[in-house]
Amino acid sequence: MFEEQLKIALAEFWHVAWVLVLVIGVISIITGFVREYVPQEKLQKKLQNQKPVKGALMGAGLGVLTPFCSASMVPIARGMIEMSAPFSTVLPFLISAPLSNFVVVGIIFATFGLKTALIYFIWTFSCAIIAGLTVGFSSVKHHVKSLSQLSVNNSKTNATSSCGSIPVSFTQFDSSCSAAPPSCAPTTSSCCSPAPSNGGHAEKVRGALLFGKVLFKQIVPYVIIGAAISGIAVAFIPNTIIEKYLGDGSWYAIPIAAVIGVPLYLRIEMAIPILSALLAKGMAMGPAMALLIGGTGASLPEIAILSSMLKPKALIAFVLTVIVIAMLGGVLFMFV
Repeated sequence: MFEEQLKIALAEFWHVAWVLVLVIGVISIITGFVREYVPQEKLQKKLQNQKPVKGALMGAGLGVLTPFCSASMVPIARGMIEMSAPFSTVLPFLISAPLSNFVVVGIIFATFGLKTALIYFIWTFSCAIIAGLTVGFSSVKHHVKSLSQLSVNNSKTNATSSCGSIPVSFTQFDSSCSAAPPSCAPTTSSCCSPAPSNGGHAEKVRGALLFGKVLFKQIVPYVIIGAAISGIAVAFIPNTIIEKYLGDGSWYAIPIAAVIGVPLYLRIEMAIPILSALLAKGMAMGPAMALLIGGTGASLPEIAILSSMLKPKALIAFVLTVIVIAMLGGVLFMFV
């Protein structure tokens, strides 16, 4: 019995791992070229003093181009706030960067197909914009800490939040660093990515390939771990448990999945293969997507860091927004 389960686990591991490793390799290279050729600092400066509608669109759009996990995107949000970008622009970025970026959508496409990826992207991207517009016309937009407070916090953490002698910034913090930004110490090169080149096309291509290589090496271990957990789940978790608590018949499955997703701090590379295995065991698509959105859209490290730049009402608004998007997204995927 055990030998048969072990064979099933190994077969599932191989089936999931080689596909995702290939996809991650391609996406890593694409990410490198986007990083080299898209003038992200100029885009960031354009976010200043935007009206709610335009600001929400720009913030959400910028998030699509920046494949960051939930915690490692915080330095960018800090930079946006320091440059006087309104919270109605920052919030859509905080939502779309971990949920709607092209890396996430690409992995979902490779795993679940075009229809699921398209619906997922439209849902999360639209919700990011709607969240920005909602905040833009409410008093919550003023609940961001002042620049003087942020400057004090920056000066206190400058020694531990820099890559070498270069401060953590919009373009220099690596997108795949899973630790909270302050842990990116000068000697921890894995948290620091090569700065975008300013030369010609040949130099940019070399820079894109170098960044793609670094990103691939940092993401692949999570893919392997996720594939291994996927194989174990398929072989050893009884179908009855998944069907009972997370199947279509459980009305509480979606809210539970959405709420518990936040403290889990899921990385998309690890979450997708695990969810694929749980779906095969009987987990409904609704709870699966609620868990995915909640787990990748917010995390305890991110919330802790955001508290240094957002006042309580704005922080609560962000967390509740992610949970609502996860719950409603789970309901959406129950019917599509």
